[in-house]
Amino acid sequence: MAGTAARDRSRERVRRICESVGDARDLRLRLLEEIRRVVDFDAYAFLLTDPETAVGSLPLADVPCLRELPRLIRLKYLTPVNRWTALDASAPVTLLQEATGGNPSDSLLWRELLREYRVGDVASSVFRDRFGCWGFLDLWRSDAAPRFGPAEALYLTRIADVVTGALRRCQANTFVTRDPRPRHPGPVVLLLSHDLRVLGQTPEAHEYLRVLVPPDRGRAPIPASAYNVAAQLLAREDGVDPHPASARMHLADGLWLVLRAARIGSARPSEEWNIAVTIEEASPGERVGVFARAFGLSAREAEVLGRLVAGGDTREVAGRMFLSEYTVQDHLKSVFAKTAVHSRRALLARALGA
Repeated sequence: MAGTAARDRSRERVRRICESVGDARDLRLRLLEEIRRVVDFDAYAFLLTDPETAVGSLPLADVPCLRELPRLIRLKYLTPVNRWTALDASAPVTLLQEATGGNPSDSLLWRELLREYRVGDVASSVFRDRFGCWGFLDLWRSDAAPRFGPAEALYLTRIADVVTGALRRCQANTFVTRDPRPRHPGPVVLLLSHDLRVLGQTPEAHEYLRVLVPPDRGRAPIPASAYNVAAQLLAREDGVDPHPASARMHLADGLWLVLRAARIGSARPSEEWNIAVTIEEASPGERVGVFARAFGLSAREAEVLGRLVAGGDTREVAGRMFLSEYTVQDHLKSVFAKTAVHSRRALLARALGA
């Protein structure tokens, strides 16, 4: 295990990485490489999340049970122990062995899957700030290795804040003006069983999923983002977590998608009813919701932006918000500064991607 001086030097390198890398995938890969210098691990899963629902998407993962991905994701979402949604910025890191008092069988995920793969401990980090949840990271360590210790947990805790800010900025960087031509006429659908086996999909879903999670050569695309929203539906039904079974995620070139999961056949949860996951382009309101969080807009600033998106001018916005027109203008100046634009037209083009 690295000493104090080595951990301090690593924290500085993490800070420089976070300041210099603007793409979420590259950022996560660089961070994993740096973290491994001081915190040894045998496997990992590093996901982005919808800042509002905290549902994961676009995972980077190197785990021994990748071929059991649906099972892994389902158990992860159904396990209350060390769940990322139970962590916050004041205590963003938790260790499985420590949290369970040395009895990891208390974790459904460990009891039903990780034990089979001889995982001895898991260090879990959440990347959350006052604007939302931007991602989470699980580091796995073999049962042949020592447990994660307090010094390693402290190191992960101390880098969490700067990593959170960098992940949020990476999401902000995805909001660019894009080709106005429609990408797809409507939603594509993936049909899953209760245990998240793929039962069928619309023809267009195959291509969407191939972009969402590029497959290894010779393998079908893995719909990991779709599994995540479906697993959240199961967690919601079981009372594990109340967040909606939906996630907004950036696909490419300024295009944001929204994924939703729902039961087919009945409003009452039952293993007899399959799960439909829909994937479609995010609506203007759904885009603007992430945009406002990613750029760190205040509640008032976000409301001003929302009313501009709806077509309001300064006088109308002021009247509806019970503010003076001068105050609305001040809010707009602040929004322009935070989003690096100089006009309403440029702001709306960036927020809406058109």
